[in-house]
Amino acid sequence: SAPSAGASGAPAAPDGVAAGEARKADRAALDAVVRAMVREGGASATLARVRENGSTVWKGAAGVADLTTGTPTDPDGRFRIGSVTKTFVATVVLQLVAEHRLGLDDSVESHLPGMVPNGSGITVRQLLNHTSGIHDFTEDPAFDAGNEATLRQWLAGGRWTSYRPQQLVDIANKYPPYFAPGQGWHYSNTNYVLVSAIIERLTGRSWAQEVDRRIIRPLGLTGTSMPSDSPFIPGSHAHGYYKLPTGPADVTLLNPSMASAAGAGISTTADLTRFIAALLGGQLLAPAELAEMKNVSGPGEAAGYGLGLQRMATPCGEFWGHDGGIPGYNTLLVGEVTGKRQFATSINRYDLSDPAAMQRTSNDLYSTGTCGGRPPTSSPSALPSAVTPRSAGPLT
Repeated sequence: SAPSAGASGAPAAPDGVAAGEARKADRAALDAVVRAMVREGGASATLARVRENGSTVWKGAAGVADLTTGTPTDPDGRFRIGSVTKTFVATVVLQLVAEHRLGLDDSVESHLPGMVPNGSGITVRQLLNHTSGIHDFTEDPAFDAGNEATLRQWLAGGRWTSYRPQQLVDIANKYPPYFAPGQGWHYSNTNYVLVSAIIERLTGRSWAQEVDRRIIRPLGLTGTSMPSDSPFIPGSHAHGYYKLPTGPADVTLLNPSMASAAGAGISTTADLTRFIAALLGGQLLAPAELAEMKNVSGPGEAAGYGLGLQRMATPCGEFWGHDGGIPGYNTLLVGEVTGKRQFATSINRYDLSDPAAMQRTSNDLYSTGTCGGRPPTSSPSALPSAVTPRSAGPLT
């Protein structure tokens, strides 16, 4: 962690002392909110990290990695990142745009003939910003883990199912669109499955291979992977659970093809904070493409959703990032627009019996992770959905 001002032995200036004390208070507050997520917020495990000015200034963990053995949670462990995967995928698309391999206003039909109804009226941009109107395949009953009966069914069989992208799109195509393209905003995982098919069509490589060669390897994200159908999380990791009347159901292992490019990723808080710092700092995209990514005009404006990147106002300024949920794991990644501070957390939600406590502890974790001890510059806005308690579902 960063040394406090005056660590060289020279008398610290009063403002240096104040800065050191503020950092100490920031870390103490972060330790407390991570512990509270487990003690009061119903999580089996929580891990988080704050990066400032290019280096980790705090990391922490609470709870247990395994309810059976009681092994403590590893703050450097890996976890499923769910829809934070979308930010990686959108970055690849915008790099392809910069290379003139495709245009954001190209029709889906021009790249994927016949794959979706009305593909000629839907653009790549509308896939990336969820204004396509295409139905979300995860709303199909096959993916519904919202009650005990369907959850048990999913645990016994559904989670091992291997899906090809076309199968996921076919499930979505059974349903009418939410609205005409560009006429509304509705979060749909199907959009990013289609985006992955476009990446493959253009490059001859899978979306995961492109994320690996364009982002993971150049940034040295050694704890990050984009599995296609392996059910395992490599290395040290906390298990994910659902709480059933009969006891905990371990949902750590699942076939990630059910999420595909919409949410199959695995990472660490160190890698995620490095990634969002690089993205917002212009290391992965030129200014024009980064500006497109942050363009939230149109139907997605109320949600603050750009192209795989969401604007998240905080009491201390503007952050950008994404959240994600997949069985056993909820993730939030945000970076300050100025580039100074990045925050990532993985919350293994388990006991959902006290929604008010979950909401309170989630609010505290989010505001402390983003703002630390800094005085507010505005009132808090709505929380990102990752830190807002919701029912158990397969993918968000």
